[in-house]
Amino acid sequence: MPSTHISLSTLFDQHAQPSGNTLSVNAAKQIIQQYIRALSDKESVGIFTALGRVLADDIVSTLNVPPHDNSAMDGYALAGEQLAQGDRLELTVVGDSFAGRPFQGAVNVGECVRIMTGAVMPFGCDTVVPQELTTAINNSTDIQMSGHKISFSTTKLKLGDNRRFAGEDLAANQTAVSRGQKLGAAHLGLIASLGIDQVNVYRPLRVAYFSTGDEVRSVGESLSAGSIYDSNRYTVFAMLKRLGIDMIDLGVVPDNPEAMEATLRQACLSADAIITSGGVSVGAADYTKDVMAKLGEVGFWTIGMRPGRPMAFGRISHDDKSAYLFGLPGNPVAVMVSFLYFVRDALLHMQGAKVPALLLVPARSSHSIRKRQGRTEYQRGIARTNSDGQLEVSVTGSQGSGVLRSMAEANCMIVLHDEQTDIRSGDMVHIHLFDGLLA
Repeated sequence: MPSTHISLSTLFDQHAQPSGNTLSVNAAKQIIQQYIRALSDKESVGIFTALGRVLADDIVSTLNVPPHDNSAMDGYALAGEQLAQGDRLELTVVGDSFAGRPFQGAVNVGECVRIMTGAVMPFGCDTVVPQELTTAINNSTDIQMSGHKISFSTTKLKLGDNRRFAGEDLAANQTAVSRGQKLGAAHLGLIASLGIDQVNVYRPLRVAYFSTGDEVRSVGESLSAGSIYDSNRYTVFAMLKRLGIDMIDLGVVPDNPEAMEATLRQACLSADAIITSGGVSVGAADYTKDVMAKLGEVGFWTIGMRPGRPMAFGRISHDDKSAYLFGLPGNPVAVMVSFLYFVRDALLHMQGAKVPALLLVPARSSHSIRKRQGRTEYQRGIARTNSDGQLEVSVTGSQGSGVLRSMAEANCMIVLHDEQTDIRSGDMVHIHLFDGLLA
């Protein structure tokens, strides 16, 4: 992994509030983005396996797409200069042009060629009149036969209508897809339209994750007095899966320093990043900080947000291998919120991907929401379109950081910014829709 050019403590000093150790959400994001480095390892993959991967090199078009002028619809191709002759035009059909079987020859004044969508525009033609606007002359029973005449009104047509130009989609030597693009369905289609079947992408990111706590049990184990089932590993798994990451599940680590250190050392050997849940709150055992600090540079922060105040971030090493560390809170909702607003962008950045800001959508609050000024609050919400066609949002009920049901019922996150105070019913707020993120 590339070396980090600036220390975590220096970044913290640059972004910390004068009042103490509490960081704003934006400051914490900036520290993480400035500290981490993207991977540089590349590999070549077939286009059918490239979905969701991050492009490592620009793809430059070697040809025009489409390669020739063609028709945008079924109709008749003609020289558009004739439209100026009057309100109605009569032309003789001299042939056909089909996709893959172009018309051979020239088209003279007074003539036209029946043409199908995508077919090459015949020489001398620059305009297409849609078939439904034409009328056969002499009550022809087969207007598709060459040699018959058609007529049509010129009032609804102008020169150049319904003609697609060569290179209209992509011109030769134009960048088709830029490095850093996470490849989706449209990108694969665009690449295929250039005749390319192999692309260079960054290798998948490897992320190890585990939960901590003597009371935590994996699904399938029996519960004893005071124990609970682990949900965090399963939500982290799902969120990592959406990012196309190679995952290493290290299970549940008990509350003792030897187990924590052994697990972190193991994770360093095989992972680019490590995600833990639990053990970073103010009341956590001192050994958690000691173990992490022993293995590298790790900062423990209090972030001005709700839920998810405590967080650890840094980089640890073992046997010349290193990995970035994200120590998330233990409460289930806090884990998901911290992942969504800090870890997700960081992992995308490590993959070499362009990281656009999450899209904030305005919506009207259907009820009042209590909000303390000076911190960012994330409320689980349900967004819907009301009878007036406006987007409105309501909270899902109890907003406790341990109420995972509220996340399962939500379809968005209501983002209440630092400077905001109590929200009144009817006020506008910002939301992040879960579709494509968590849903």
